[in-house]
Amino acid sequence: MTKTAILALQNTNTLSLAAAVDPLRAANRQAEAALYDWQFATPAQTDVHLTSGLTVPAAPLHRVTSCDLLILVAGFDVPEQATPALLSSIRRLTAPNTCLMAIDGGAWLAAKAGLLDGHYATTHWEDLSDFTTTFPNITLQNARYVTSGKRWTSSGAAPTLDMMLHLIETQHGARLSAQVAAGFIHTRAPASTDPQLRHPNARTHSALTRRAHVLMENALDSPLPIPEIAKQLGLSARSLQSHFKSVLGISPKAHYLSLRLAEANRLIKNTKTPLHTIALATGFTSQSSLARIHTKAYGKSPRATRASLHFAR
Repeated sequence: MTKTAILALQNTNTLSLAAAVDPLRAANRQAEAALYDWQFATPAQTDVHLTSGLTVPAAPLHRVTSCDLLILVAGFDVPEQATPALLSSIRRLTAPNTCLMAIDGGAWLAAKAGLLDGHYATTHWEDLSDFTTTFPNITLQNARYVTSGKRWTSSGAAPTLDMMLHLIETQHGARLSAQVAAGFIHTRAPASTDPQLRHPNARTHSALTRRAHVLMENALDSPLPIPEIAKQLGLSARSLQSHFKSVLGISPKAHYLSLRLAEANRLIKNTKTPLHTIALATGFTSQSSLARIHTKAYGKSPRATRASLHFAR
């Protein structure tokens, strides 16, 4: 039996937590055996409230004596919750034979504890840039989930389901993993190494527009000329233009602008980054240029948008 401890932080996404635990429950059911045993834990002697309003009753992690699998699930406000006492408990429980899984913001927690140094890892696409800067000893990958020895990281809820299915397959075979997947009517799993795409049209991409999309996402601050993107894909600019039109219904230039604008809007809403810095980070020549295009797209200027919001982080 795999003895499992699942730590949930305040403001964790409910789906991320469910994706971590329910495949274990389903594996037990399909195998008709107690393959996994788990207990929920909280950072302190305080109930944890998930983003949906559900509550995980207080069960301090420091009371857990040992485990074979430690799962860290986090969403928002992770730095404020990463107390020295909590990090100490995480280090204590991560024995040499313990598999550590970090989901979404949980990767930040594991990194802060020094448990991902020298490993490959991933985290949610919103945090990729800050994570790389903060933890230079970790090789960060823009992937759905990453396994690196005993350190497994997932970028969010949907990839976590795939990661847990991979764990079940690794420990108990492909047949059981397939049975669990079928129970969830989960019929097609993308590769773990597939990059995270932040644009809402991601599912409609062809293989070619997806490759172009990734090139664009990797150069939001200094936009690549469309002919250069076409060259990297082995196409003419005219062919790339035609393909985008037929698949997505818009030009490559318009798609690139929508990516940059969507990222700018996210930074405006979810961070306190100065507006002129956001403009430069998303490839706009000035704050006024961003303001003009943002107002046209969203009906509000960046300043008005920010003034109407309370920061989530």
